[in-house]
Amino acid sequence: MKTPIYLDHNATTPVDKRVLETMLPYFTEKFGNASSRTHAFGWVAEDAVKTAREQVAQLINCLAQEIIFTSGATEAINLAIKGVWEKYQTKGKHIITVKTEHKAVLDTCKSLERKGAEITYLSVDREGLIDLEELKNALTPQTILVAVMYANNETGVIQPIKQIADLVHANNSIFMCDATQAVGKINCDVEDDHIDLMCLSAHKFYGPKGIGALYVRRKNPRVTLYPQIDGGGHERGLRSGTLNVTGIVGLGKACEIAQQEMWDDSIRISKLRTKLEQHLCDLPNVFINGSTKHRLFNVTNITFQGVRSETLINKIPNIALAMGSACTSAIAEPSHVLKAMGMSDEDSYSAVRFSLGKYTTEAEINEVIEIVNRVIFEMAKN
Repeated sequence: MKTPIYLDHNATTPVDKRVLETMLPYFTEKFGNASSRTHAFGWVAEDAVKTAREQVAQLINCLAQEIIFTSGATEAINLAIKGVWEKYQTKGKHIITVKTEHKAVLDTCKSLERKGAEITYLSVDREGLIDLEELKNALTPQTILVAVMYANNETGVIQPIKQIADLVHANNSIFMCDATQAVGKINCDVEDDHIDLMCLSAHKFYGPKGIGALYVRRKNPRVTLYPQIDGGGHERGLRSGTLNVTGIVGLGKACEIAQQEMWDDSIRISKLRTKLEQHLCDLPNVFINGSTKHRLFNVTNITFQGVRSETLINKIPNIALAMGSACTSAIAEPSHVLKAMGMSDEDSYSAVRFSLGKYTTEAEINEVIEIVNRVIFEMAKN
């Protein structure tokens, strides 16, 4: 059996060996609780958390005090949306988001709808981009929060974040951005982009699973949240629970590495993605979904018309691909992202996501091109 080729980096990434090496001591000799302030074991853990908080802050250009550690992006999203909802209800109950958001955002909004929240779901065009005029018209004096993801997990499409933020702030509303797919891959600067709340997760950029963070702006405007987990008052009272020191250390190191290397990685990976697309799109009835101008460098979502993606993927078991988000891939429904972009069910069922990473080689891409071309040709004959 050939060595499997992994092209599902938007689902998760392998832990960088340097990240793992940094984490290992905190499983054994440096095992202290960061909240234990009466002895050296606790002090060492506390210092490690402080360092990691600064590393995360440096990557996204914020203050260390504005970083709240969570178990991942899903928890950060829940804390951000529900936290704003419960804290700002005296102003209004209106939240705006987008039909192509990750299920973590959409399901959280659906949950709040059952509690009386008014949710507006913005549409997108064939490129996967929102209409800024539609957003502007949707804003009301009762709008407390606008949640728009930085880059889509299925298509890689990047929204005009700064322009969105300016419209939101002109309405005196809070702007939240799920940047889970963007942080660590491209420059995400909360000051330059005028973001008030931003979610991220370590395992999307070569850190460990089970650790993420929420950026919470402290001034201009100062954002306050209602805690969702009580007990102990950790993380400035916003997220109680014993800190995952080992995971936090890993997240910090992953941020440090990303800040140093993501530009060079992006150039190399982009060339491989381009080569993959050029060869696969030479096939008949094959096209790329979403904007090819405004998107992440590592992902391409391709429809092979007339070929079920599930069938194609089953015929190439040595290549790890996805039919959509990892969180919904077990559900036999067309992608809500592609449907929102105006695609038919039939074409949606024929879409495959290829997401490359920093360990992807040109030899692997060449092999994928050869195998996919051969399988598509064989399926066409039958």
